[in-house]
Amino acid sequence: MKVAILSCFYPFRGGVAQFNASLLDGLSRDCTVKAFNFTTQYPDFLFPGKTQYVGPGDSALPVESEAVLSTVNPFSWFKAARAIRAWGADLLIVRYWMSWFAPSLGTVARHVGPGCKVVAIMDNVIPHEPHFFDKPLTRWFLKAVDGCITMSNEVAADLINWKKDARYKVLPHPLYTHFGERVPKDEAERHLGIEPGGKNLLFFGLIRRYKGLDILIDAFGRLPGDYRLIIAGEPYGDFSEYQKAIDASPGKDRIFLFNNYIPDSEVKWFFSASDVSVLPYRSATQSGVNALACNFEVPMIVTDTGSLRATVEGRGTGIVVDKADPECIKDGILRFFSDSELRDNCINHIKEERRRLSWSGFCKELLLFTETL
Repeated sequence: MKVAILSCFYPFRGGVAQFNASLLDGLSRDCTVKAFNFTTQYPDFLFPGKTQYVGPGDSALPVESEAVLSTVNPFSWFKAARAIRAWGADLLIVRYWMSWFAPSLGTVARHVGPGCKVVAIMDNVIPHEPHFFDKPLTRWFLKAVDGCITMSNEVAADLINWKKDARYKVLPHPLYTHFGERVPKDEAERHLGIEPGGKNLLFFGLIRRYKGLDILIDAFGRLPGDYRLIIAGEPYGDFSEYQKAIDASPGKDRIFLFNNYIPDSEVKWFFSASDVSVLPYRSATQSGVNALACNFEVPMIVTDTGSLRATVEGRGTGIVVDKADPECIKDGILRFFSDSELRDNCINHIKEERRRLSWSGFCKELLLFTETL
């Protein structure tokens, strides 16, 4: 089978590009696969981060791809469809996480030819930060695909809500394995400039309002002095609100801030230095941070939103607090650290998850699903 993947690949950076690279590698074991890349993913004025591209300090592995699609140039949409059709794809896989991509990807999906099935991997149906145009654009996009993969039951429910007859399969997010091995905690602490020996909480990933970093900073200020908070990730938007909260925190001297994009080569140091990863999200579907934490055998404390309860509590990889509230999160953190048996059980369950959530299994199930379309 010839499989085309149309999405962002190297030199674009971030979780979606990392996922796509792993997907490409996994599918290549059984299929002939080609990566079709963006020339323009977002115009710079719409991109909230510092850069969309891999920088000189990144260790991201290059991925061979054909750059064909500009989301802002409709002529390229038809050019991309012709390129995929000329290559002779039997299956086209596209990634969909916000309605900005609906016009371009939907047009390509409609013009790759009748012999090519189209499957969308839906990170979200409803964006975390919604707009009035999401619903019509997403519905238009969904009419162009033959089937969908979701990575949580919550996204699947959103999908059915918007397209009653959608054909879909739920496949949990596989674990990332390309960030290197976990290193000893004290070594990682020294690498990050943190005095060894404390109880380390980690907030990792893009800093956006729905992820609740402000709530975690408030909760952290209520904890005893042997706790430390590591914040690692690039802000999408103004960071001043968070900086004011840090400056006003009673524990500000124990907050270690790395508010920049974390290159692949540095990821292992943050998770290796941490005792627990905290996801104080106001809303969520699934989370790539969950996959990272499992890869490095770090338990999680999450809020009860989206699929986080089922993913974490259902699998025994951490604990769930009832809501994104500073007092609830503080209590959850204290409960986690007061019970050494709970922590050990979480790590044992994470080891089981590492065996279950492989890329080879994800790709096998995806291909079996396409045979039913």
